[in-house]
Parts: sequence; structure tokens; C-alpha cells
Amino acid sequence: MSDKIEAFINELLKDDTDEWLELKRNELASIFGCVPSQINYVISTRFNPEHGYIVESRRGGGGYLRIKQVKHEDGIIMQTIKAVGESLDEKTAKSYLANLIRHNALDERTASIIFSGICDNSLTVNQPQKDKVRANIFKNMLAMAGK
Repeated sequence: MSDKIEAFINELLKDDTDEWLELKRNELASIFGCVPSQINYVISTRFNPEHGYIVESRRGGGGYLRIKQVKHEDGIIMQTIKAVGESLDEKTAKSYLANLIRHNALDERTASIIFSGICDNSLTVNQPQKDKVRANIFKNMLAMAGK
């Protein structure tokens, strides 16, 4: 079922000329005769920054999914996103950003803004959640910054 949902969404992305593909979670679940949580599973495992996608989601009756495929001319940003994994400490994040600056994939101002959003002072959750939240934010910010 997950493969069919993924293939359907990929077809829509190919045909869509807008930057964002907008879908209704409930309508998609109805098409495939499944529960909305199945759609959530496919989106979270197959349409994430590691696979080159950015997803915006709003839950509730008027909820939607917005999916955008990220295309980077410079593969180093995508390599970095893939390398991050599910957890990222502050020191490693700083190293990644320095490397991206060194390779001219990010300018210093952009890297500074990203770091300010993922540093320990900005993240008010406890460990190990802090490093998981940092990884998610970092990957999404890189995906948008590299566009």
C-alpha cells in the first residue's frame, strides 16, 4: 500500500508545475481506502529532507500536506542533509556549517542564522530530544537555504 501511495504522489509531483504540491490527507486516504495515519507514515518515511523533499503539514478538518521537491545544483548540501541522520549535537552542526561555508554552499550570514536557530540556547527541550529536534530543524533549514 505504501508503495502505491508513494508512486501516486510522485506522479502528482511530476505533473505539478507549481512549486508546492498541496494534498488533503483525508482525500488521499479515501482514494486508497486507508486511514490518514497510513498517509502520514508514507510522507514521513519517503518524503523527507534525506530524500530531497520539504513537507509542510497542517492537521485538522481543513488540514493539508504541502510537498516540495528540493533541487540543489550543489550536491554538498544534499550530502550534508543525508549525513546528519536523526540526531545532531551542537558541535557537529557547527562543523557541518563551517564545511558548507568552506565549499561556498552557504554564505556566513545564512550559516549564522541557521546556527542561531539550532544552538543549545535556542532549543529548550531536554536531551536526547534536543539533538533530535536540532537534526530535524537543521535538515529543513539546509533544504530551504540551498534552493
